[in-house]
Amino acid sequence: MKRQDLVDKILDVKREKALSWTAIAEHIGGYSKLFIITALLGQMPLPRPQAEKAAALFGLSEIECRLLTETPHRGNDAPGLPTDPTLYRFYEALMVFGPAMKEFIHDEFGDGIMSAIDFDLNMEREPNEAGDRVRIVMSGKFLPYRYHQPEEGAKALGYKDKT
Repeated sequence: MKRQDLVDKILDVKREKALSWTAIAEHIGGYSKLFIITALLGQMPLPRPQAEKAAALFGLSEIECRLLTETPHRGNDAPGLPTDPTLYRFYEALMVFGPAMKEFIHDEFGDGIMSAIDFDLNMEREPNEAGDRVRIVMSGKFLPYRYHQPEEGAKALGYKDKT
């Protein structure tokens, strides 16, 4: 079985049982709703206790349960421009604001990147008189680039000098 087959099965059972992601995350427990959704969509591994709860909820076999615990190949289905309108808007936001976000990181921290591994993500509904908003908070550890073979006291990492 391929991971996408398991994702399709989970989504079919979710639909058949009329389960919400909130109900699923509460049943499986142990992690945020977004982490549980990400794992069940095939982009993160579930620890064994949560995989067993998911397997019971979705009627999965032992092999399917084990597949939920395996480290996935992440981002395999994102080769080009997204066609789903919601995903496209995230892409659009990064295309518009991404360069400014990159410059902000370099200005504040130095030469490096924000980790998507040591990373937190939170989303919530934000009531607003002009129409409710989607509030997204991403928090990733700063990872400086390593400068190879520095000599005579030259900088080894891309941290910004605190002057």
